[in-house]
Amino acid sequence: MFKITAMTRGVYQDLIDEFELPQENLCSINVGDVFYTDGITKPEGLCDSAWETMIPFINSIKENKPIFRNWMRDDRKALVSCNDGFRPISFLIERIDDK
Repeated sequence: MFKITAMTRGVYQDLIDEFELPQENLCSINVGDVFYTDGITKPEGLCDSAWETMIPFINSIKENKPIFRNWMRDDRKALVSCNDGFRPISFLIERIDDK
């Protein structure tokens, strides 16, 4: 089982002003939002893009083969950001079972 917590949100207004088309449905995830997953099923409320970014990290933690060994203090955790270049959110992924 994994716990996913939204830790920070960046907003790059200069990039938004220069490159982004007007958006109607912006990400509704807030800092502090928490999601749970078995590592296979995308949690409700988490966008597809963020989930796809997390999958390799979740899989590596499940297999006890962290992608960036010696990167995190705890190999059962990873800090990753969604791939929204205008408003990225950083998520803490934590394995919360004993396997």
